[in-house]
Amino acid sequence: MFDFKYKKHNFIYNNLVELSRNIYFYKDIKLDDKPENRIIVIFAHLAILLNCLKANTSNKNLSQEIYDNVFLNIENNLREMGHGDVTVNKKMKSFNQIFHDLLMKFIINEKPNTINSNEMMKFLFIQEKNSEIPTKLNDYFTKYYNFCFDIVNKNMIKDLDKFKY
Repeated sequence: MFDFKYKKHNFIYNNLVELSRNIYFYKDIKLDDKPENRIIVIFAHLAILLNCLKANTSNKNLSQEIYDNVFLNIENNLREMGHGDVTVNKKMKSFNQIFHDLLMKFIINEKPNTINSNEMMKFLFIQEKNSEIPTKLNDYFTKYYNFCFDIVNKNMIKDLDKFKY
């Protein structure tokens, strides 16, 4: 179920959901395949995308519209899963805090193109703890950061679906 206020940005949400379903996260990194993990992976991708948009575009409303669209869709999906109003409100408040933590600390602005995956690790449910996980996450999200930076520079935000890892 999509909210029609920002319908034009649903392709971005759909791409973020598709990226969060990448088998790499669940087979190689061994994340638990839970809705919460998928949402955190969506947030990591969204934080990078918004950071690139902030740095490279004059359209500041676009970032807000994308943010609103993603959160409205997540809220609608939680309701479709059968969660009640109280549960949805609690989860959305928690998700909002997690997203803002990632947005502020996930990308290290002092070192260009550097991702702090340890910040993301705080929120993930992982089957097997492994010292390679932060390195693998750093590699993946650094490539995604560079990809987003390139497409945003070229004003081709519709090319988000072309990222492959």
